[in-house]
Amino acid sequence: MDWKPDHEIEIVAGTPPGGGLDRTARALLKAIETHDLLEVPVHVKNVPGDGARNAWRYMDEHRGDPHVVSISHPNLTTDRLVGLATFDHRDYTPIAMLYTEYIAFAIHDDAPLRDGAALIDQLARFAPRTRIALSTALGNPNHIALARLVTHAGAEPKAPIVRVFDSALLAVADVVERNADVAAVTAASTQSALSSGKVRVIGVSAPQRLAGTLAHVPTWREQGVDCVVGAWRGVTGAQGIGASHVRFWEKTLRAVVATRTWQDELERDGLSATYTDAAALRRFLDSERTEMAAALRELGLLKEPAG
Repeated sequence: MDWKPDHEIEIVAGTPPGGGLDRTARALLKAIETHDLLEVPVHVKNVPGDGARNAWRYMDEHRGDPHVVSISHPNLTTDRLVGLATFDHRDYTPIAMLYTEYIAFAIHDDAPLRDGAALIDQLARFAPRTRIALSTALGNPNHIALARLVTHAGAEPKAPIVRVFDSALLAVADVVERNADVAAVTAASTQSALSSGKVRVIGVSAPQRLAGTLAHVPTWREQGVDCVVGAWRGVTGAQGIGASHVRFWEKTLRAVVATRTWQDELERDGLSATYTDAAALRRFLDSERTEMAAALRELGLLKEPAG
């Protein structure tokens, strides 16, 4: 039977307001409200902390409730693989992938490092003294992208000094405050500091140059480094919701990604549309888990087999 919500919807974001997962939730909310896609009120519920894992514990409190959905991301898989969590995507209900965001490497605007080649040279000569700010967990796509650069430089992937923050905005602030040499964060997270002239982005882990304000930034492939790593964003439901609930959300989210409002958000932040429905997403997540396990094994971070 068809289902539709009969009371308020919560979109859960595992980062504080302004953080990467929050931006996804706010863009989703904006498209829903602008185009009257739901007949009930909708709000964003921020549940930050513990590398966004608090949000999944919050979802555990809403088992079987289709009125509560969470913004999902690769950390849900990698956190389990590196031993930071006892749960992963198989413990919830994947509904849809919305887009993929690539990793930007940001440095202070007046840093002695002028470009990607200079960073690779520093990693080759001084990797153990290079300070990196990451969000939101070890072993996530940001960390894997960093490892690709360090390996290309001929250094040990675990050599740099890595500090992990609960929000990409805090990682960028660490560079602005000169406590880190480089921030490896999702590209949109650099926009504010970039527009105010506080940081420069010297490379992105995208297969081709991004649109918008980062269009001038070369990819790592252009700079001779095999580093194409993306961080997808999606929507996941609680454990125990039914097929009719998933169908409702798929229909709603397909309507969202078709709106001009949503497409403008993607274009503004240089995001790549990769909408995928639930069945295909589950297959992707199983495949991604195997690939992530291999990358984490190289980093010496793998705690659980990929099976």
